[in-house]
Amino acid sequence: MLKSHNCGELRAEHVGRAVTLAGWVNRQRDHGGLVFIDLRDRSGVVQVVADPAHAPQAHQVASEARQEYVLQVQGVVRRRPEGRVNPEIETGEIEVLAEQVVVLNPAKTPPFYIFDDSPVDEAVRLRYRYLDLRRRRMQRNLILRHRVVKHIRDFLDARGFIEIETPILFKSTPEGARDYLVPSRIHPGKFYALPQSPQQLKQLLMVAGFERYFQIARCFRDEDQRGDRQPEFTQLDLEMSFVRREDVMALTEELMVGIVEDLSDRRLLTKPFPRLTYAEATARYGTDRPDLRFGMELVDVSDLVAESDFRVFSETVAAGGQVKGVRAPGCATYSRRQIDELVDLVKKEGAAGLAWLAVGEGGDIRSSFAKFLTEDEVACIVERMGAGAGDLLLFVADRPPTVAAALSALRLELGERLGLCDPQVLAFCWVVDFPLFEWDEEENRWDPSHHLFTAPMEEDLPLLDTDPGAARGQQYDLVCNGEEVAGGSIRIHRREVQEKVFRLIGLDLETARERFGHMLEAFEYGTPPHGGIAPGIDRLVMLLAGESNIREVIAFPKTGQAADLMAGAPSPVELWQLEELHIQIIEDPDQLDNGPLHTGEGGR
Repeated sequence: MLKSHNCGELRAEHVGRAVTLAGWVNRQRDHGGLVFIDLRDRSGVVQVVADPAHAPQAHQVASEARQEYVLQVQGVVRRRPEGRVNPEIETGEIEVLAEQVVVLNPAKTPPFYIFDDSPVDEAVRLRYRYLDLRRRRMQRNLILRHRVVKHIRDFLDARGFIEIETPILFKSTPEGARDYLVPSRIHPGKFYALPQSPQQLKQLLMVAGFERYFQIARCFRDEDQRGDRQPEFTQLDLEMSFVRREDVMALTEELMVGIVEDLSDRRLLTKPFPRLTYAEATARYGTDRPDLRFGMELVDVSDLVAESDFRVFSETVAAGGQVKGVRAPGCATYSRRQIDELVDLVKKEGAAGLAWLAVGEGGDIRSSFAKFLTEDEVACIVERMGAGAGDLLLFVADRPPTVAAALSALRLELGERLGLCDPQVLAFCWVVDFPLFEWDEEENRWDPSHHLFTAPMEEDLPLLDTDPGAARGQQYDLVCNGEEVAGGSIRIHRREVQEKVFRLIGLDLETARERFGHMLEAFEYGTPPHGGIAPGIDRLVMLLAGESNIREVIAFPKTGQAADLMAGAPSPVELWQLEELHIQIIEDPDQLDNGPLHTGEGGR
């Protein structure tokens, strides 16, 4: 080894010991005589002192070293002089007096500072990701990720799970997002698909009798990006045989509690995790991903304003819509400009506008609509909203989905503005009893709300024939601080039920057999009842690290446009490579003939 110790492990007990260190120059300070170098490796930073009177050669090399030079230092550990102790670093009691310094590799001046976490444009960070990853924040995040994955493996191994890898090249079977397709050279005109998840394969492993499977699975989805999405992501994929919903949820909750309490400095708001039905979550918070770190629940006042003279309210209720609101504590003094900002926010979610009512300190009312209501109607609204002096009440009148989306966004914005979202708190909850299907107006058919392998609640099986919209799925989502961190379900394990679902979503049996014949056939050979869940590792680590974007916990992420700025991907390839794959690039769409480029669904 080129070093005997790591930089960050030296302490007072090492005083007097000869050590050999190797690492990067974090900072160099020349005091006109002594040269100080903060030497950094993955473990931390230690101060090295080069004294020309003690070791002239070491001093000469140290004086010429610059940021990010890679050095080897031989020296002796000594206590820092009185008054020079640095409590900000773990090695702050000691320093290393250099005997010899060797430059293992010089470095160009980096495009940004490595030694601190001052803001840097993200495009620059991603362009020089190998430098960005040297920064303490990024190393801390990736070390946390490593520990989370290790904890998961140890936890599941102790409970009888077997880790099994599934293929990256598989059959294209659309699961809600676009597949990444991989052309086959050996089979011209045919394609593999990168898996959106190992869903079908893990179910087949249950058919195969493994009973408890898991995998740290790489998944791929060709979809528009945002802060918590990447074209390639990682999830814990697990499946269990002979289980009910409660079994999977209990195991997952135990795993999550252990990860938070053993590996992070965050604190859980409540345990066991509270449970909300889908109907409760959307009614109270406007979303099936509620942030429970604060209250500010939505309140329905439709019945109180249905007969009022404020036509925006009364006509909305008469048309089958609803009027709901939130109470913003202490915001009665909001200016017109501040309220207009909130109006713009709800308009982005599709709402026509925002009505408001402020309760003054003396109980006086200031409002955009109260003049159209009687005193009794206003009093009833204030009472139902639980409002007191100093509160601002905000209302949206529209179709229920629009009201939910607008007030959910408004609630989160107010939670942030009012400092109610404690970053040190993780508020987990389960959301259950989702609708099994959603109606697609354009296609005039049912769509699965989760995925097409989710089993209906046993008591709702008859509804598949009579009222599919009322059927609930055996689905469960784990939510934390407004983020979905895991989703799973008990699966359909009987072929006749699976085929009935295919028919309901407009998938004829011939097409179903073409896409999923391997599963349908497997279901005829004794499939056990089974279920599973897939926590997103990127998103979970993001929450544990206190980050707001999963790119901060992924070593080499893509940008919001799914581009790799460091390597320059995606990029053109050589013509011979395309020819081997029987692919031709058409720059001008007008050059295309009238026939389809392939015979699969979806046109060209």
